[in-house]
Amino acid sequence: MNTKPILDLIIVGAGPTGISCGIQAALQGLSYVVLEKGVLVNSIYNFPANMTFFSTSLNLEIGNVPFISHNDKPTRQEALEYYRRLADNYNLDIYYQEKVSDVVQNDGFMVTTNKDIYRAKNIILATGFYDFPRMLNIPGEGLPKVKHYYDEAHLYIKQNVAVIGGANSACDVALETWQKGANVTMIVREEMLYQKVKYWILPNIENRIKEGSIKAYFNSNVMEIRPDAIDISTPEGIITIPNDYVLAMTGYRPDYDWLSKIGIPLQNDESASPIYNEHTFESNIKGLYIAGVLQSGLDTSKLFIENTRDHGKIIINNIVKKSIPKIES
Repeated sequence: MNTKPILDLIIVGAGPTGISCGIQAALQGLSYVVLEKGVLVNSIYNFPANMTFFSTSLNLEIGNVPFISHNDKPTRQEALEYYRRLADNYNLDIYYQEKVSDVVQNDGFMVTTNKDIYRAKNIILATGFYDFPRMLNIPGEGLPKVKHYYDEAHLYIKQNVAVIGGANSACDVALETWQKGANVTMIVREEMLYQKVKYWILPNIENRIKEGSIKAYFNSNVMEIRPDAIDISTPEGIITIPNDYVLAMTGYRPDYDWLSKIGIPLQNDESASPIYNEHTFESNIKGLYIAGVLQSGLDTSKLFIENTRDHGKIIINNIVKKSIPKIES
């Protein structure tokens, strides 16, 4: 029998939003734990080694702790150091390498992980979507040369690299691998690159395409991936080009199977976002909150760290408000 005390709150995910929620819970004196299936800010840890943020360090600050970086826009390494300092500064109660497998309503919530069982009055889902890439669903996608996450450019020197996508990640990857000596081809399903690509990146990639340094096929899709080539459907017909690696920068999605298992419905539109109260962030399940970029569903260009960093304060204030006994008049 589980004899652990019933917590005020369980936070699932120790990304920037989960950290923000933990900080606010600590400041309000709530009993809580943060459950993280990987490491602190697991998504940022898995970003490309040389990544630079689009946002400024000032716009990424949470918990009234300054984010000091060498330049206006911080690097991945600086972000990792910042979030480590935040967790240490507030002595956040985070359990790492602890994956939540089930959430059941049972006089509050009973949360089962790979290590333990917890009970709480409230729960916040701040799991993001970085762990679930949007798959191409084409023949050959399972080959070892196909990657949905980018690591670094060294592996691709003098290799034929196909970059699928036309948004920020794809443009970053195409430029970095080309600069290190890869023969890069971009396959973009739209008629042009995403026009909100980082302002210091967009002109560069457009000029590389214009001069022919990077080949780009627009209004096109990869149809099949083979060990030494790929087939591309273009407006001029299907073409085949030599290929050593496919870097599918096609974006990510929430873990819809898990949300469905918990019982959270989705919007019936292209965003397929979880349904929640836009003022309190409480879902259809009383006491269960949706926080951070998870709110955006498939519309992954809608929410970022900088415009979700207040989610913790909004949710914790609502939890505290609901816990105050009402005085009958």
